[in-house]
Amino acid sequence: MMTLHVARLHPDAHLPTRGSDQAAGLDLYSVDPDTLILPGRSQAFATGLAIEMRPPKGAPEYALMWEAQVRGRSGLAFVHGIFAHVGTIDQDYRGEISVLLLNASPRPYTVRKGDRIAQLVINPVERTELLEVREQDLTHTNRGRSGYGSTGR
Repeated sequence: MMTLHVARLHPDAHLPTRGSDQAAGLDLYSVDPDTLILPGRSQAFATGLAIEMRPPKGAPEYALMWEAQVRGRSGLAFVHGIFAHVGTIDQDYRGEISVLLLNASPRPYTVRKGDRIAQLVINPVERTELLEVREQDLTHTNRGRSGYGSTGR
């Protein structure tokens, strides 16, 4: 099991919490003063936390890395139109975790100090080997070069 070490960088920082025993995400809280987000605008919020993801002892370092994803909270999105921009926190990052929120609603929204603003989801990431090849060496597929929206036709 990977261990998440959490450091409080701010005296008012809340440790991440789970909403239920089987919740995949850990709730993140704002430490910033109450802040109004106008419709169509984004605002960054500090959590006052830094993390370290430590792999289990004996885990082969060549096989896996870890990432933490910042994701939105469904209640904020569904009820208030507030979306967190998805972000990846790399295993070697030790700075403060911030959350960028977008107000997609037609109404201003106030984020209060101590509000749950996003969730943190920890995932293993397989290390990949990069091998440069010529385009004609890539295998052929039915989709080929067809891009955005091409699978919906």
